[in-house]
Amino acid sequence: MAKKTATRAGAASRRSQLTQSPHYDYVPIIDRPKLRLPKGARVAVIPYINIEHFPHDIPGTAIIPGTQQFNPDPLNYGWRDYGNRVGLWRMIELMDRLGMRGTVCLNSEIIREYPRIIEETHKRDWAFIGHGINNAPANFLSGIDEKKERAIIGGVLKAMEQALGRKTRGWLSPFLTHTNNTPSILAEFGVEYLCDYTADDHPFPLKVRKGSLISVPYTVELNDIPAFQNVGISSEAFGDAIIDQFDVLYDEGADNARCMPICLHTFWVGQPNKFRHLKRAFAHIASHDGVWFATADEVNDWYRKSVLSKGGTVS
Repeated sequence: MAKKTATRAGAASRRSQLTQSPHYDYVPIIDRPKLRLPKGARVAVIPYINIEHFPHDIPGTAIIPGTQQFNPDPLNYGWRDYGNRVGLWRMIELMDRLGMRGTVCLNSEIIREYPRIIEETHKRDWAFIGHGINNAPANFLSGIDEKKERAIIGGVLKAMEQALGRKTRGWLSPFLTHTNNTPSILAEFGVEYLCDYTADDHPFPLKVRKGSLISVPYTVELNDIPAFQNVGISSEAFGDAIIDQFDVLYDEGADNARCMPICLHTFWVGQPNKFRHLKRAFAHIASHDGVWFATADEVNDWYRKSVLSKGGTVS
């Protein structure tokens, strides 16, 4: 008994010295119950559609950084605005045809600036998760105090509920920037899942002061901004990456189901030359049986009902 007590004490001491994220525990996939998706699907494919507002007089994401600091900056502003004017509608047409519904990562200013976008995506029963006020760097959450952060998150959630007629259940911080208060603030507001941690193929619980919050998978690998802007891959290579990722997860999902987020921005992959390869990749995925085209809301519901409600086990 003394040996067991000493072992437990040693483990507790090691845990107290860890410098891993304070927001979740390290549990490798080999030490968890195998997951089973609805109707025996192997992969839950989650298309995230980032619908963002960039004020015209503030520097934002740029394809040509050389003019980024100009005011106005028609070169980069017009390139971004193409997504809301044309690119999104191209993507919606494809997803309608394939029976896919999007999870909109929504800047709350979209509600005021682009009401037609809200109208058309809402009537398709897409999911909507909070994504800050707009995507100007001044509204990133990193480094701000808790009072200001609480006001930002509360304001976004209130605007979304008023526009959509339902509470917002998920959140993606602008540029995935948050503070150590963010998860607990979200849980206190009734948000059920956060997408900032791209750490897993499965959902997993997050630690909060009060309430319940889980992580639903998101990705920086199958994300068009880092792929094109930071890594510099070709349009064809991005389509190939989606297909390759799916094929591996589909094989693995025969034994232990997987989630596959695909994170898209209308002004990047909505461009015709890039869209061609997104269309090719989506057609490849849709040609397979055992695929669940899910929203992040649906993945959250399934995980809470099938895993969390059973103490972390799957029947």
